[in-house]
Amino acid sequence: MVGSFVEPLLADNGAVTLRFGTDGMRGDARTELTYAPVAALAQAAAEILGGAGFAVGADTRESGPELVSAIHAGVTRSGAMSVDLGVLPTPAVALWCAQRGVAGAMVSASHNPWHDNGVKFFAPGGSKLSDELQEQIQSRFEDLLSEAAPAPTMAEDHHELAASAHVAAVVASVKSNCLAGLRIVIDCANGAAFDVAPKALRSLGADVVVIAAAPDGRNINDSCGSTHPQALQARVLAEGADAGLAFDGDADRLLAVSHTGGLVDGDEIIAICALDAHARGQLTGDAVVVTVMTNLGFRRSMAAAGIEVVDTKVGDRHVLEALDARGLGLGGEQSGHVIFRDLAATGDGLLTGVQLLAAVQRAKSPLAALAAAAMTRLPQVLRNVRVAIRPDDAEVRIAALVAAAESRLGDRGRVLIRPSGTEPLIRVMVEAETDAEAAMEADALTSAVTQLFG
Repeated sequence: MVGSFVEPLLADNGAVTLRFGTDGMRGDARTELTYAPVAALAQAAAEILGGAGFAVGADTRESGPELVSAIHAGVTRSGAMSVDLGVLPTPAVALWCAQRGVAGAMVSASHNPWHDNGVKFFAPGGSKLSDELQEQIQSRFEDLLSEAAPAPTMAEDHHELAASAHVAAVVASVKSNCLAGLRIVIDCANGAAFDVAPKALRSLGADVVVIAAAPDGRNINDSCGSTHPQALQARVLAEGADAGLAFDGDADRLLAVSHTGGLVDGDEIIAICALDAHARGQLTGDAVVVTVMTNLGFRRSMAAAGIEVVDTKVGDRHVLEALDARGLGLGGEQSGHVIFRDLAATGDGLLTGVQLLAAVQRAKSPLAALAAAAMTRLPQVLRNVRVAIRPDDAEVRIAALVAAAESRLGDRGRVLIRPSGTEPLIRVMVEAETDAEAAMEADALTSAVTQLFG
């Protein structure tokens, strides 16, 4: 376990293959994101971020304990002190950092399968890292890869304190017992929310049915959670529940299910919460922040309500940066990353679920009706093209494809082509007035992207 792992991390051209993506650094924990490079990464982060200490949490993956130990070892070698928060949602780690002014790390690959893992960092105070900070950490990390890895290090356990603080913060965000009378099914994805989510919802008065809450290290996100909501949809119907909540592996995102079994995604959740806050005069700046992936139907709905829509690049850290730059309070992504900036420093699936259900209770209307009233979704088709090469002029070629497609669609739709931030893929998204038109454009663009990039 301890030693230099430089060679497996180098591409044929000598470049280091482990790099920051859209949300931290990820890789296969069996072959790439292993003890030695993670220790080097943690040392680099601790040196660059500074602060009075370092907090470390993890989701339920089999590789988590080893990588957590590596982070503690790297932080210790930097001269800093670290504490172990155990298995907790990512937002619980961010909350600890915010309350104590320390830096932190979350060991998780979010919605990826069990054999992948990742590390995402928080600056002192709990905020996501800027591009500049990531570049500084990346540079120092590459310098440290040539050094032998430090021996495993243990740290003081603060799991119970951190878990209690997270539950308390979520519960305090709404009125006491405000979910009384609701029967809710929650899918914990066999991940980080398996313990705290039921506690928080029950303390607010909800009748809670829990599924996918028996993690074994390899069943995280396995046919469950926000990326596989079918089991939750079926259980909501079987239980006659009012709603369902689906978390991802590290519980920083949420998708919902209505009593009809229909899926309610991040766009609809943000729309419901924005309209609810706007109606109560509590939507800061009468604006929301979303990414370029957000459905055109959302944009039309917000415009009709007099709510400004601010666009960012894909990634919740970009949403957070825009929220802070404008002093706004609500934003997020279609994938279910939702940030209530007045309440938290990052996306929080549990907080989002509680806020959504509180809006349902205020409206005295089923979630399905609220979602239908909040926005009318335009058909959206997504395609992923695996990339063999990426020419230097890729952005120019992509821009030309987008311009041609937008010319054909006019104001009836929207096109987005972008490289994935976490995988060797080019993502193609088309929205149009009809499913057939969206599929036709997506197929044509997928073929063109394949020809360009292989």
